[in-house]
Amino acid sequence: MFPEPDETPHGPAYQGRLLPRPEDEVVDQGAGFDLQTLVSRRGILAVVGLGLGAATLAACSAGTSAAVPTATATPTPTGTPTGGATAVATALPGAEIPDETAGPFPGDGSNGPDVLEQSGIVRSDIRASLGGGANVDGVPLSFTLRITDMHNGDAPFVGAAVYAWHCDAVGRYSMYSDGVTEETFLRGVQVADADGQVTFTSIVPGCYTGRWPHIHFEVYPSVSDIADATKAIATSQLAVPESILGGVYALPVYDGSSRNLAQISLSSDNVFGEDGGALQVATVTGSLETGYAAALVARVDTATAPAAGGMPGGQR
Repeated sequence: MFPEPDETPHGPAYQGRLLPRPEDEVVDQGAGFDLQTLVSRRGILAVVGLGLGAATLAACSAGTSAAVPTATATPTPTGTPTGGATAVATALPGAEIPDETAGPFPGDGSNGPDVLEQSGIVRSDIRASLGGGANVDGVPLSFTLRITDMHNGDAPFVGAAVYAWHCDAVGRYSMYSDGVTEETFLRGVQVADADGQVTFTSIVPGCYTGRWPHIHFEVYPSVSDIADATKAIATSQLAVPESILGGVYALPVYDGSSRNLAQISLSSDNVFGEDGGALQVATVTGSLETGYAAALVARVDTATAPAAGGMPGGQR
């Protein structure tokens, strides 16, 4: 059912690479190993198999995560966004993407749990936990980040590994919030393609007290760096534009978001407030009925040292 490792004088190996966890199956070698398999021309199909195998293994085990409790009272759009799902922001912003805090719930090992050690985290659809179970409820959102290398004439940052995460419709962060500490939903890693782009299928995040609705992301220079949070070359946040939030937050599944949004603005937010999120507000297309697609260009200057990643003031 699972790929068999090769025995070498130095230990078990797969596709010529020693297994970092020789006592475990090939499917349980962690995100760094999965990423290296993903970018191998010979291993693209294999990593798809790894993801499917890992999901099957988890679903068959006694430790499978239970379905996440939801607050849905009426149906909300489901499936993958269709309205403008391929829309991509192309215009270059006027400056580098601002460095922002990773917040207290990064899940990257810098503050407790580390989802980046888990196989299966390399995925585009982040709506369910890695162990399986139902997708979290919410209005579908596909978001694309295009990463450019300012130090190299804003060329597409091909091969950069991007880790993205955000809260659910009622403001909970998997791995940290009460009731979902064993869940890993709304977290995932993608590798930038030839255009420097990564795309995730998710939901519109809710609005919790004190913060404008946002999506966190970290950019790593290569697949070999993803397991070490200190190697992130950019840590920032995408701001969800206000234009779509009124209709989304009127849905019962987003209970409390309308009230919280009324108490905050982009200019008063403790992260976006300095410039109103001028370089971080995404371009969004689509509709409440079909779901939304968001896009943001993030310019990264590898010649400057990153200044974010901390957790000052409990910012989330």
